[in-house]
Amino acid sequence: MNATLPERQFSEKWHIKGSLAVLLFVLIFIGSGYNTGVSTSFSWDQFWQLLIRMMHPDWSYVSSIITPIAETIQMALVGTLLGTIIAIPFSLLAARNIVKNTYLRGIIRFFLNLVRAVPDLLLAAVFVAIVGIGPMAGVGALTIFSFGMISKLFYEAIETIDEGPIEALTSVGANGIQKIVFAVIPQVMNQFLSFFLYTLEINVRASTVLGYLGAGGVGLYLDQTLSLFRYDRTAIVILAILVVVIVVDGISNRLREALA
Repeated sequence: MNATLPERQFSEKWHIKGSLAVLLFVLIFIGSGYNTGVSTSFSWDQFWQLLIRMMHPDWSYVSSIITPIAETIQMALVGTLLGTIIAIPFSLLAARNIVKNTYLRGIIRFFLNLVRAVPDLLLAAVFVAIVGIGPMAGVGALTIFSFGMISKLFYEAIETIDEGPIEALTSVGANGIQKIVFAVIPQVMNQFLSFFLYTLEINVRASTVLGYLGAGGVGLYLDQTLSLFRYDRTAIVILAILVVVIVVDGISNRLREALA
């Protein structure tokens, strides 16, 4: 018996809908650029001059940024760890299968939404105004940022667990804390660690930008070299940030693959 393939329509055969969607996006992108004046303030001459100067990095500057690079990594690690510790109880309170009270759960989720709505750059500016320029401001900003993001990831993971262990512990008279410790945490531990590593990756990148605002780390040196027009040293800072991000991402990916 000969099977015949269904005849595709002209629009499906030539991907008319997809092509029109791409064309529409490009037109909107170009139109937005013209309306905002993006193309009028860009100087190709200055761009090539800056690029040429950055192609001759000052390698003697490497020793000066080792300490701020280490400070950047420490900021990301401490901020992620503190944010995770704070996020755990809030994620439990926001989980539908742990807290049955709709009003309490709604209040917790509303609070978490407010925290996530604040950009990390704004958090850095606020903490710089409160505690001054330095790594403490960066740690505070990354802690709040990590808390908001990890809380959502955690309570969504908790809501996907198997209810069987919880029902078994309930039948033998276990209290709420016992059910969390022996039925909930073991099921989501690997996911928790994976989310922690993922957030750490993001915070390593974010900490460099936060430092540019005065929140400590290598970002301060990026700001200084740009302000002094020492683009040869700026290139060293950018290369150092690139190396750190690649190494952290590689280690994090390996660990998350091992946890999967």
